[in-house]
Amino acid sequence: MSEPDPGSGTGTSAVDGGVTGQTITDDTAGSDDTVVPDAAEVLRRFSPATRAWFDASFAGPTPAQLGAWDAISRGEHTLVVAPTGSGKTLSAFLWAIDQITAHPRAPRPARPTRGRRGKGQEPAAQPEEPGRCRVLYVSPLKALAVDVERNLRSPLVGIGHAARRLGQDAPSVSVAVRSGDTPAAERRAFAKDGAEILITTPESLFLLLTSQARSALTGVESVIVDEVHAVAGTKRGAHLALTLDRLDHLLPRPAQRSACRPRCARSRRWRATSPAVAR
Repeated sequence: MSEPDPGSGTGTSAVDGGVTGQTITDDTAGSDDTVVPDAAEVLRRFSPATRAWFDASFAGPTPAQLGAWDAISRGEHTLVVAPTGSGKTLSAFLWAIDQITAHPRAPRPARPTRGRRGKGQEPAAQPEEPGRCRVLYVSPLKALAVDVERNLRSPLVGIGHAARRLGQDAPSVSVAVRSGDTPAAERRAFAKDGAEILITTPESLFLLLTSQARSALTGVESVIVDEVHAVAGTKRGAHLALTLDRLDHLLPRPAQRSACRPRCARSRRWRATSPAVAR
């Protein structure tokens, strides 16, 4: 597989199943050899509520956001390379949030409870589950994971308000956090009910996939790995790559992967190790 250079605009590489991988940098829009996607055309791919929230909150997308949304909305695996504060996390998250809010998934059928029952009696049904996890956010930094959970509230609440103003039902999106500090009650709640978005760390994801709670991840559609440079070229990164492949084996089709990293001086190290984590 050919690997794009994070420091040279944008690159494309062939990956499993014919899906392409795209590297988006903050200066992609200014690259002479790159076709710059039209901002209005890319934003039209989002639902009306998401567009209304974004237009009311920001003057416009940054080059990194524009390139990322263009690639992610076309189903490509994407690496976003941009300075801190340029909207990298939103560039990876917003399309996934839009898909959840615009195309809610029906809850899983109720499962019968175990136990004895009389002849001819139907098994008792448990309450319907609210939905399986669709977006998995993995951060190598536990503190960052907590910050992202807090920052996610803004677009989720804003999109809900925009939907109401447009005469639509406000979407209900649940967010769960799983780390070493997560209380046991919250872990049991996720295993039982799931959540549309799960924010976790590489180690907690591995433990989750080795527990009975892994069934809550069988509907994951998107995986976002933030600050991926922190694990690139390390044993921790290799372990995460194996964990993500293990997750894909649970799914009907491999999840779309997006990764974010700041522009820094570790390009050489990243180029040697990025395929397994961000495809």
